[in-house]
Amino acid sequence: MDLKDRHPAAYARLRRAAEEAKKRLSSESYVRVREEALVTEGGKPLHLDMEVSRQTYEDLIRPLVESTLDSVFKAMEDAGKLADDIDVILLVGGSTRTPLIREMLESAHRPGEKTVGHIDRCLSCLACMSTCPSSVNYMHLVDHAREYIEENYRRPLLDRLMRWTIARVLPYPARLRLALGAARWAKPLAMVMPGRIRSLLGMVPDTLPSPSPSDQPQVFPAMGETKRRVALLTGCAQKALNTDINEATIRILRRHGCDVVVADGAGCCGALPHHMGKSRESHAMAAKNIRAWMKEVNGAGLDAVVINTSGCGTVVKEYGFMFRGDALAEDAAIIAALAKDITEVLSDIELDHRVTPNLRVAYHSTCSLQFGQRIRFLPKKLLKKAGFTVLEPRDQHSCCGSAGTYNLLQPEISDRMKARKVEALEAATPDAIVAGNIGCMVQIASGTEVPVVHTVELLDWVTGGPEPRVMAGVLRGVAKTLVAAE
Repeated sequence: MDLKDRHPAAYARLRRAAEEAKKRLSSESYVRVREEALVTEGGKPLHLDMEVSRQTYEDLIRPLVESTLDSVFKAMEDAGKLADDIDVILLVGGSTRTPLIREMLESAHRPGEKTVGHIDRCLSCLACMSTCPSSVNYMHLVDHAREYIEENYRRPLLDRLMRWTIARVLPYPARLRLALGAARWAKPLAMVMPGRIRSLLGMVPDTLPSPSPSDQPQVFPAMGETKRRVALLTGCAQKALNTDINEATIRILRRHGCDVVVADGAGCCGALPHHMGKSRESHAMAAKNIRAWMKEVNGAGLDAVVINTSGCGTVVKEYGFMFRGDALAEDAAIIAALAKDITEVLSDIELDHRVTPNLRVAYHSTCSLQFGQRIRFLPKKLLKKAGFTVLEPRDQHSCCGSAGTYNLLQPEISDRMKARKVEALEAATPDAIVAGNIGCMVQIASGTEVPVVHTVELLDWVTGGPEPRVMAGVLRGVAKTLVAAE
């Protein structure tokens, strides 16, 4: 029966049913397609009732997929890539992972090495969530899978040791400073070290900042009239790697009427252990933050919890989900609702621009910001309004390979992704590279001579703050116009 011409309404219903079936087949083995009274023939209603398997669907689309192979192989040849390269870099995610996780969880058995390896190679970049037709929350799914693996799979000794060390060093600034200090002495030996250690040493900065006074619990009062009261998540690794970011955040907020609270008891957001499946450790860290910030909420009040590391922000905004059913559920939901990326807060403020920069900056869209928090345009809008020429490199959707601890646990894939990202950023010939996540900044900086700076450092500078230290060499040769301050 030709529905398209004779029964256009029925044809439209059938297309909708087919689309729904496709969505469900991304995570289910079989779906039932049922449409009551689809058409009327001879005065009788005709119904559609059929079952479609994932295998049947794959058989149907196989000719379409195969018809693209010649073009794909030609593109690979032109790029000088092998099939294995593409499989690892471009298709490290994909529609097969969701059924794989489901099968692992439903079987309630010890995960196999192949399954664990497939999930370990996931970046958690969350790009798949932006295109998933069935709106699967893959972040929740893969985090649950990693927790299950952590509890039910025994990794090789060296892998366990590496993960144990990461979980007990990176979230603690004092420990991380000691580790980085020791690692600086080992950098000359990097080339003879195993892959993971070599990758780690390659990212160790040549100089380390001293602890910042802004790390300590206190209230930084607004300069002038107080218009907002906000808490700042000062983080963990960022305190050891780059103290300028928090200091710039505090300065720009204070100049624009914000009391900035560094709450007593707040620290690591829990993201690093959380994404390794170590839920006990991550929830303990998150609970400390919730209690510390709720003390401020119930005291003088908070208008926002400001976060200047997008990876942390994505997790804090998920506190409500993480603590569902817990005694802290209500408080966690309140904190999650208050959580704001620094660019969200600054976009609600009329910034007082005092410097007109003559700089071309390549903006790196961090995965956790553009996919995790769905903030794509605010940072670029703020930079453009401040007078920067914002360059948008190719492959903005692709990850730099940092992905929390991914560059430490999957260094080979991470290094290749870094090289690809750096190549795209440098091709724009910028004066500086701008990003909103410390992990991405360290990753990219380890592969380029172009200065890598945080969005808030540039915005702080053009609104009356000091020039970003990492930009000193660039700014000496750049003309800028000073605008009279108040």
